[in-house]
Amino acid sequence: MTRTDARGTIMIADYDFGDVDIERAIVEGAGFELLAAQCKSEDEVIEKGRDVDGVLTQYVRVGSRAIDAFTRCRVIARYGTGVDIVDVDAATRRGIQVTNAPNEWCAEEVADHAVALWLAAARKICAYDRATRQGVWQWQSGEPIWRLRGRVFGLLSFGAIAQLIAERARAFGVEVWAHDPFLDDSEIRSRQVRPVSFDQLVEGSDYLVIQAPLTPETHHTFDRTTLRRMKPTALLINTGRGPIVEDTAIYQALTEGWIAGAALDDLEEEPAKQRDWRPRNPLFTLPDVIVTPHAAYYSEQAITTVRRIAAEEAVRVLTGRPARYPVNEVPTGSRP
Repeated sequence: MTRTDARGTIMIADYDFGDVDIERAIVEGAGFELLAAQCKSEDEVIEKGRDVDGVLTQYVRVGSRAIDAFTRCRVIARYGTGVDIVDVDAATRRGIQVTNAPNEWCAEEVADHAVALWLAAARKICAYDRATRQGVWQWQSGEPIWRLRGRVFGLLSFGAIAQLIAERARAFGVEVWAHDPFLDDSEIRSRQVRPVSFDQLVEGSDYLVIQAPLTPETHHTFDRTTLRRMKPTALLINTGRGPIVEDTAIYQALTEGWIAGAALDDLEEEPAKQRDWRPRNPLFTLPDVIVTPHAAYYSEQAITTVRRIAAEEAVRVLTGRPARYPVNEVPTGSRP
């Protein structure tokens, strides 16, 4: 299909799936042309996508500069739930529909991953594995390890995924606390979880799991000031977004013994958003840190689902149908 006989062009701004077969079948099946790019900056989004009708984005930012440069764009579909990489206000002003995927596409996977990181950190699985591979066969390789039962398992945010994490964690006999300023205490209590203030969460948790979205308010929530207030035996687990935790602060907290360990599914530097990234982060030198490559959401089923959702949302909007998962409200007649 050529550009002249297509109904329009939908650009995949960036992707790490290895192919775009799923998207191509949906987009071209609906009569549109598919443009697969690998943008790593907003400037590249502008260069490649100035005249496209729709954009799918995984990691690269589609900010106000790109949105203002678009001449035809009517929809920006996010691969995933968070939309911090899209300037939603700018899109709304331009009459561009922004869509995302509901939490359900990867909720079970993220909950499983959070618990896996917690248990691996608490039971020193990686330390034991490293030691045995080096010929050290001693239980002391992981000391100290504390019994899980009876300790406090804290959750920052108590949305759908955090609720699944709480269900899993309770089976280990921990006392589950949660802080979420957007939920009534009664709703948290209804799930056998103790609602607490942010101060109580930080100062009282033995294990603290971050499952909050990245917003201007949550950026660097865990900085030096916050980390200083945690227990020296505490473990910090982040299955939210990397920039909620300040990299330099968590490095100092671990090297100076403010906390006992960390398990992070992303880093503040967000390597997937960089071209030619290299593992120079000093956190990689520390033995009491586990880092996974923003993989908590991954399963074969989840990846297939989110790719279909993003492509189908773009096609829906461009063919005059309402989005199933709209992020913003677009006034009628305001689109480019």
